[in-house]
Amino acid sequence: MLNIPALEKLVHELARLPGIGPKTAQRLAYYVLRSPSEYSMRLGEALERVRTEIKTCPVCFNYTDRKICRYCEDPHRSDEVLCVVEEPSDIMRIEASGAFRGRYHVLHGTISPLDGVGPSDLKIQELLTRLNQGIDQSLGETSVSQKPKMKEIIMALDADLEGDTTILYLAKQLEHTGLRISRIAHGVPIGSDIDYVDDRTMGRALENRIQL
Repeated sequence: MLNIPALEKLVHELARLPGIGPKTAQRLAYYVLRSPSEYSMRLGEALERVRTEIKTCPVCFNYTDRKICRYCEDPHRSDEVLCVVEEPSDIMRIEASGAFRGRYHVLHGTISPLDGVGPSDLKIQELLTRLNQGIDQSLGETSVSQKPKMKEIIMALDADLEGDTTILYLAKQLEHTGLRISRIAHGVPIGSDIDYVDDRTMGRALENRIQL
């Protein structure tokens, strides 16, 4: 125990962050204490701005500080392909690849019964509404008369139990739409040694093989 209430509170709050354990939280807390007071002020200001200025895009539910996020605003992106991701941070990784120029939809999680997360806790109904009613991507306004332009839904979710469960649920919900439903391929990473690939990854790699 630190026996300093203010410091213990800071360590406790830092330890609640994903991937931050008690020891790392303690190191971060001491770093803040050692830093000039201006740093603490800038950190507090940055946290306050995040809470007050950033919201979810009403179209795709990505984080944005605008009325509509820049991916929904971009007129040069294709309306024919929609990529479904778990979290807004996943969009950045997909964009970094430079291989996708369609639209996005963020679920904000995956179905996980053990954690008490069901379909109603995610942005699934919003996805179904978006496909059934059609959305003017540039303005973010729904139009019942407009037909959906999308031809394919790409599921870019994690290859774990929760991700697989969510994909199966969505595929069932979307089977009547006539859209092509696909998921990103999983297999042997580029540059890796096949001797160190686990059995499940190898199985996925064989399932997702491509013709030369």
